[in-house]
Amino acid sequence: MSIIVFGSINMDLVTRSPRLPVPGETLLGYDFFTAPGGKGANQAVGSALLGRTTYMIGRVGNDNFGQELLTSLKVAGVQTDSILIDDTTSSGVAVIAVDDRSENTIIVVPGANGKVNHTDVERLEKFLPNASVLLLQLEVPIPAIIAAAEAAKKAKVKVILDPAPAPEKLPDELYSLTDVITPNETEASRLVGFEISHQETMTKAAEILLSRGVKIVVLKLGSRGVFCATASENFMLPAFPVNAIDTVAAGDAFNAAMAAAFDSDLSLKEAIKWGAAAGALATTKKGAQPSLPNKETFEGTLLRFSATEER
Repeated sequence: MSIIVFGSINMDLVTRSPRLPVPGETLLGYDFFTAPGGKGANQAVGSALLGRTTYMIGRVGNDNFGQELLTSLKVAGVQTDSILIDDTTSSGVAVIAVDDRSENTIIVVPGANGKVNHTDVERLEKFLPNASVLLLQLEVPIPAIIAAAEAAKKAKVKVILDPAPAPEKLPDELYSLTDVITPNETEASRLVGFEISHQETMTKAAEILLSRGVKIVVLKLGSRGVFCATASENFMLPAFPVNAIDTVAAGDAFNAAMAAAFDSDLSLKEAIKWGAAAGALATTKKGAQPSLPNKETFEGTLLRFSATEER
């Protein structure tokens, strides 16, 4: 089987500074680099690096960044033939500031990502018969996301939605089309309207999201681990202990690995463990796609974690 990713493809422009600036402040940083990114592309690379057949559906501009982004995806093993080169606009960019505590702020300029529409969904549909999972995010227009989810649902393909960047309100129909929703604390708080700070609020938030039609809620809580809820159970998985230096793309690594686990017919708990391991590994390197773990590193981490659990 295969994994399809429908979403954004960006070039990340990354700065590092001791702390994040406050409004109106000019702050002196100490590092700058560019790296291929975009939540869609990150998830596609993450899946391909774990050895899964992965198709990316999206757009880039007809510019230097666009060519670099396509090359990067191909090198990682992603199938890119269905990515449209859009002559009418620039490639998407994300301007990312990271501080010494590994916290970050991100400004996304959509470019070609903002032009994704039903014609892109038509390219997606031809891959659905042999797909197990469709990965979605919110960096391309919502109507196209809904259409992609509808097509996947019709084909009985599992839909995993990363609701980022989170709006204050998602269309009701998107919840009902989603099998697994994977917000972090900030995104979950925006979706349900209150802060996610402890077990009781996690449970309450999950209940609200389940009531809107989602089948599985996965709350990504960073160093606190992962909380998962379904209609019949909920459980917490602790975070993998790592030395985090940059949290950019950790959530994308999580979703990619979780999709890879589902594509391997693993259980929900195993899929979340895969996600947590990949997400943790992604925080140990700088950048988005450069931080995503390969199959060998990932499997070694899983083995070490399993050995620790058995002691």
